[in-house]
Amino acid sequence: MSPADHTEHSSLREKLIEHLFLGEVLKELWRRGQRDVEVLQTQVDNNGYDLVIEVAGIMRHVQLKASHRTAKTREVGVQTALARKPSGCIIWIWFDPETLTFDRFLWKGASPGQSLPDLGERAVRHTRANSAGVKAERPGLRRLSRSDFRQLDDVGELVDAMFG
Repeated sequence: MSPADHTEHSSLREKLIEHLFLGEVLKELWRRGQRDVEVLQTQVDNNGYDLVIEVAGIMRHVQLKASHRTAKTREVGVQTALARKPSGCIIWIWFDPETLTFDRFLWKGASPGQSLPDLGERAVRHTRANSAGVKAERPGLRRLSRSDFRQLDDVGELVDAMFG
């Protein structure tokens, strides 16, 4: 697999990572004996989340981010609309670029039932400048760096953070 595959086929990779993520979370919940599980997937990403996962009455609106472990990515843009959702959280998945095996998870969220912690004021800017050479701010998006997240080493720790 070439490094360009991750860029040229990013939409496919994004969906693949999402399906692998759901499989791992559902497998961990099954292993724990949890059968009261519901998963909803959005068709349009304009409310700040990609998935809704409800387990035993605890609902999580989840925004997923993904980077392969050799990526130089230091920041991600997140939608502020997520903060209006109950128990919103951001999960930044780090994975092996060859096998797509998950290495670790970076977590931004609070205890179940609590609001998403403050996203700060660091605005995201458009990647292209306008005719005046200005890269305008993108309203409703904030930049978070790796240090804004808590590292979780495996899916068990992640499920604990999400559902207690």
